[in-house]
Amino acid sequence: MSHAPETETLAKVYIVMGVSGCGKTTIGQALAEKLKAPFYDGDDFHPPANVEKMASGTPLNDDDRAPWLARLHDLLVDHVLQGETAVLACSALKKKYRTQLRGGYDSIQFIYLDGSFDLIWQRMSQRKDHYMKAEMLQSQFDTLERPSAIDAFTISIDQPVAHILDQILRNIP
Repeated sequence: MSHAPETETLAKVYIVMGVSGCGKTTIGQALAEKLKAPFYDGDDFHPPANVEKMASGTPLNDDDRAPWLARLHDLLVDHVLQGETAVLACSALKKKYRTQLRGGYDSIQFIYLDGSFDLIWQRMSQRKDHYMKAEMLQSQFDTLERPSAIDAFTISIDQPVAHILDQILRNIP
């Protein structure tokens, strides 16, 4: 894990996190637009083998996730070192994944989208053409290690997107 000295000139990088179907992409894109920053969807960085595995209904394990998390960490650090703000949508379900993504950089901040299984199941059941099927939602909740208030800003997703975005903008540094 790399530990870099922090300076006040470094930009913030925000990771919008949570289980599949919680709205990471929708909220992340809206946040990036408001911040006039690039948006990245962590799903786009999965190697084909991971996508195939998930599409077949098999949850990923830590070995599957390791190279994916390393790629995302490198992307985030590039933005931090360039002094550029960016937004990433990434499940980051376990504390060790968040630690790897942050890599010692305090300027990488997490925003946790918190919602009930029933609400997210309903949303996922309505999605079309996404490799993560609603049937795999339980594995996401089983893997989830909810972040502490110190590790992430937590917001409930049982409200309109505009309200979620307003609350995030009022609470992020």
